[in-house]
Amino acid sequence: MVEKIIGILNEIVGADEGEIAPDTELFEEGVLDSFGLVQLLVALEGEGVTLDVADLDRSAVSTPAKLAALAE
Repeated sequence: MVEKIIGILNEIVGADEGEIAPDTELFEEGVLDSFGLVQLLVALEGEGVTLDVADLDRSAVSTPAKLAALAE
């Protein structure tokens, strides 16, 4: 799941493969903003992954690994 999330992030932000790691701090490192998070969530839903909005505080989705844990 984490690889899928990183792949989607690469597409959204135009990053090259390897730039985003499972432990990359998405907001602190400027990879995502609130609009990027919405794009990511829409893309994940397109892949059949639905996340409960109540679980989506910033600390719970701050890295691809944390997002993958929520999705699983």
